[in-house]
Amino acid sequence: MSQKRKPKFGQNFLIDANACTAIADALGDISDRTVIEIGPGHGAITSLLAAKAKRLIALELDHSLAAELTFKFREQPHVEIIIGDVLECDFASLVPSGETVDVIGNLPYYITSDILLKLFAAGRSGLLNRAVLMMQREVADRIAASPGVKDYGLLSATAQMNATVDNLFTLPPGAFNPPPDVYSTVIRLHLAPRFAEFSVDPTGFDTFLKLLFAQKRKTLHNNLRAAGFDSARLASAWPETIPLQARAESLNLEAMTELYRALKTAES
Repeated sequence: MSQKRKPKFGQNFLIDANACTAIADALGDISDRTVIEIGPGHGAITSLLAAKAKRLIALELDHSLAAELTFKFREQPHVEIIIGDVLECDFASLVPSGETVDVIGNLPYYITSDILLKLFAAGRSGLLNRAVLMMQREVADRIAASPGVKDYGLLSATAQMNATVDNLFTLPPGAFNPPPDVYSTVIRLHLAPRFAEFSVDPTGFDTFLKLLFAQKRKTLHNNLRAAGFDSARLASAWPETIPLQARAESLNLEAMTELYRALKTAES
């Protein structure tokens, strides 16, 4: 009895033609843009992008899929297929100095957060302009969540500190082959880091956010005490606008950055 061949890396390939078109269109006008596609698979979206982009770079980890794509686009010199891991790829080396890129891709569920952090870093450097990404619905909900709701957490605050987030649409398992066990959501990020706006340094504030959300059930004050902040310093610097019993999930970016600046001032 014949069996369907299982994807080598556990990929779930998008087979909904309308969804492919909607995802490609979500980048907007790319006629004068370089686009990096993460995990092109069999090239369903790649073909659409190739017809629209000035230059297209597809990063594929699976050697057999990369060979398939290389043959498929052999007569389109503006399309480049690179075999490699997106987490190890130096985006800046792929484009001329001073040029910016857009990114599109169906992110592997198990490394979605790692890829997002890489994209945020590229946005801070001025390299990345916008990204259209498909991911597990629950992760997308966390990225777009507002303060005060259950899904709001470290990923939410980090994402929204680095980009504006548009939640575009959600696809059922049947839009893929083989069907995954989860729903998938497509989001669009406009990379626009807000560190300068809030007068905080990126590295220091990233670390601070991790401290605030170290244990979501604890208050901000208790998380900071556990991280080594002494009570006297916290008492002297604590902004009146933030309740002493507040938890990180209740604070917006304005409040978090205000607390960070106050503690930094008290430290100096």
